[in-house]
Amino acid sequence: QVQLVESGGGLVQAGGSLRLSCAASGRTFSSYTMGWFRQAPGKEREFVARIRSSGITYYTDSVKGRFTISRDNAKNTVYLQMNSLKPEDTAVYFCARAVDYSATYDYWGQGTQVTVSS
Repeated sequence: QVQLVESGGGLVQAGGSLRLSCAASGRTFSSYTMGWFRQAPGKEREFVARIRSSGITYYTDSVKGRFTISRDNAKNTVYLQMNSLKPEDTAVYFCARAVDYSATYDYWGQGTQVTVSS
């Protein structure tokens, strides 16, 4: 059973920064794609960023240039560095795991709240 545990959320003013972490259990972390998603109140969950096992990254347009996803395979951890935060970034952020090049994320964390005040 794989467990994903997010941390690093909190309250920050607009223009500020936060770094989210997602620690994964299991021995084969490095061979999977890891993604970040978010869900704002009253809205559907949306994709934010992903990083493949190769290190190739992809971002949704609204966070390009502001967010950076990275991974440390030695620590079984994926990060989301969020800069220049905006109130519309307020959401619960989830990390998830997918088989490389699969569209299906099979394990999810419990989420961490990010609140950006104006």
